[in-house]
Amino acid sequence: MDGSEIAKRVRILRMAGRNTSGEHFQTVAGALLQRRRLAIRYHSRSSDTKTQREISPQRLTHYRDNWYLDAWCHQRNGLRSFAVDRLREAKVLGKRAKDIAEKELDAHFASSYGIFAGKPKHTALLRFTPGRARWVAEEQWHPQQQSLLLGDGSYELRIPFSDPSELVMDILKHGAEVEVLEPQTLRDEVASQLRRGAEQYLKRKAKK
Repeated sequence: MDGSEIAKRVRILRMAGRNTSGEHFQTVAGALLQRRRLAIRYHSRSSDTKTQREISPQRLTHYRDNWYLDAWCHQRNGLRSFAVDRLREAKVLGKRAKDIAEKELDAHFASSYGIFAGKPKHTALLRFTPGRARWVAEEQWHPQQQSLLLGDGSYELRIPFSDPSELVMDILKHGAEVEVLEPQTLRDEVASQLRRGAEQYLKRKAKK
């Protein structure tokens, strides 16, 4: 079977991928492999601000159809993750990159849920309905998750997390099929998001 037939028969659907500058990606990848520092201008989507940084790239991560650069930020004196599509400038410097041990990188970037890194401060306890349990029980949300299938068919999942932003989004996708049991702060945030969403629909209905 030739390549054209394979391309016709196999589809890869991107759900939430963002356009990444090929120029910046190549610059980042080159500096990463050559172990050189980068001077970047970065636009933060969350704060809508642009900052100049000098960073030592550690590794590229492809996560949920998007590329992220894990790096040591010399301005913040700590590890940070940068979305490659938010780079506005990227220049390779002659300075040798600071090397961070893989164990330390994993402890920072892989110990908490999602791309929002940091050592876990909390553990979420989620309970899924029996109907949704048949799906979720076969999923891996986090390498360190703990799970329990209850006698009534419902499913409990414990997940370590630091920043709740991404976890809240993933919980909301399951709607009424999941309940946050712990911690109370996460439960309150999900409840608040659900109320705000319901209010939007009720306001529109009232206007009709």
